[in-house]
Amino acid sequence: MRRIAPLRRRLLSLLCATLGLSAALALASPRTHPLTVGQAATAPDAPNVLVIETDDQTLESMKVMQNVNSLIGAQGATFQNSFVNYSLCCPSRATFLTGQYVHNHKVWSNAPPSGGFSRFESLHASNNLATWLSGAGYYTAMIGKYLNKYQNQPPIPPGWTEWHAVAPDDQTVYDYTLNNNGILTQYGDSAWDYKQDVLTRKAVNFVNRRARKPRPFFLWLTYTAPHVGLPNPNPRPPFDCRGTAKPPTRYAAAFDSEPLPTPPDFNEADVSDKPAEVRDLPSLDADQIAAIQRKYRCELESLLSVDDGVKSVIDALQAKGDLDNTLIVYTSDNGYFHGEHRIPGEKKRIYEESIRVPLEMRGPGIPQGVSVDPPVINADLAPTILDAADVPAGLEMDGHSLLPVIQHPAIDRNRELLIEEPAVKAIRTPRYMYAEYESGENELYDLALDPYELVSLDGKAAYASVETTLRYRLHKLEGCAGSTCLVHKSDPPAP
Repeated sequence: MRRIAPLRRRLLSLLCATLGLSAALALASPRTHPLTVGQAATAPDAPNVLVIETDDQTLESMKVMQNVNSLIGAQGATFQNSFVNYSLCCPSRATFLTGQYVHNHKVWSNAPPSGGFSRFESLHASNNLATWLSGAGYYTAMIGKYLNKYQNQPPIPPGWTEWHAVAPDDQTVYDYTLNNNGILTQYGDSAWDYKQDVLTRKAVNFVNRRARKPRPFFLWLTYTAPHVGLPNPNPRPPFDCRGTAKPPTRYAAAFDSEPLPTPPDFNEADVSDKPAEVRDLPSLDADQIAAIQRKYRCELESLLSVDDGVKSVIDALQAKGDLDNTLIVYTSDNGYFHGEHRIPGEKKRIYEESIRVPLEMRGPGIPQGVSVDPPVINADLAPTILDAADVPAGLEMDGHSLLPVIQHPAIDRNRELLIEEPAVKAIRTPRYMYAEYESGENELYDLALDPYELVSLDGKAAYASVETTLRYRLHKLEGCAGSTCLVHKSDPPAP
C-alpha cells in the first residue's frame, strides 16, 4: 500500500506535541517554490488523488447520499464545518486550483472581464494544481464541468493529460457536447446519454485504465448536479423539473413526497436587521414556496445519480486493488438557498446555507470514521492534496493541509476564516459571523446563541467589544496572503 509520506506524518505529530501550533502548521504547509525541469518525479509511495465535486450542493442534501457517506465519510473523515471563501462557481473552483483566497487569485466572477475561464487562464494557466501535479509526474484528468465560460477553446488547458469537458452548455443533461481530448462528441436524449451517468462511465473507464500504474493519477470528477439546468425541453421524465436540476428517469419520482425543510430562518418573518438587498425581499407566498419545494425535490433526485456514480468509481478502484492507495475528496463548489432569509434560490451571500459545503475525505493515513469539527475552507484542498502527494506548489497558498488537522483537530480549533465577495467581506470564527458591506451596512451574529442568523447584533451595546475585535481581525484578514491567512485566535468573550 502507498502511504502519505509516513516520515513527514511522524515528524508533524512530534512537532505538534513539542514545538506547538506555529511549527506544526509550518511543516504541514507544502513547499511553495516553482517546479523546475528535472523535478518531474513522484515518490514510490505517492497516492492517487480523486476529487469529486458537485455544483451548488447544500450540506443538508447529504442526507440522501448514502454511498458517499458510507464509502467516503464512514471510511475516513467527515468535516462538520467546511466553508467556501466565495460562494460562486468559478471563484470557488479557482480557489480549489490555486489554494488562494479570491483577493489573491483575482477571479471575482463567472464571466469576463473579472472572472470566468479566460480570466483564470490569463492569470494561472501554467501555475495551478493540475500543472504542479503533472510536473511532478502525475497522470492528470478532468472529467465534467471546468470553469464557467469555457467554450471548448483549443488547446486543452496546460497540466491536463486527459480532458473530458462539458461545454459550452455545461448545465444541460441531454443534447449536449463533450470535449474528449479536443474531439467534440455530441450526446442525445436517450437515457444512456444522461450527463451525470456519462461522466461516471468516463471516470470508471479512466480508473480501469490508470489504476495500479507506476505513475499515480489525479482525477478531478466534477458533476453538474444539482445545479439549475437550462430551460430546455425535457425529453424524458420527470417532466416537472424545468428550470432546475434534471434527474435521470430512474429517479423521476424518488422524492415526490419529500417535504421542503423549513428551518427557523425559512421565509424569515423579520428581516429589518438585514442589509437592504435582503431587507427589501418580500415574504415568500404560497406559489413561491411550492416552486422551491418542486425544485428541491428535483435537486435531491439528481443527486442520487451522483451517489450512484461515486459507488461505481469506488467499486472500480476496489476491483483494481487501488482503493487503499487513493486519497478521495468529496465536496461542492458552494451551497444554495431554498427560502432561507426569504431568498428563493441563489448563492452569493455570507449566510450559512450559501457558504457551508459538504466535505468528506478518505485515503491512506486518514483514520476511519473521524468527525472533524474545526472550521476549514476550500483554500485548504490544494495544500492537502500536495501534502499527500509530497509535491511543491508554484505559488504562495492561503490554505493549509488538512491531514494534520484530521490527526490533531485541536490545532485548528480557533481558526478564523475569510468570506469575501466584491461588495462584502466577512470573518467566520467558530462562534461568530461578522460582515461589512460596501454600502456601509454591517452584520454580526453570535452563532452559539443564534445558529440561523436571525438577529443581527450589529450596534448592540452588549456586543460592542466583540464587534470591535472582529472588525480589527477582519481588516487584517482581508488583505492576507499565505501564512498571514492562517489566523488562530480565541473568540472574543460574549457578554
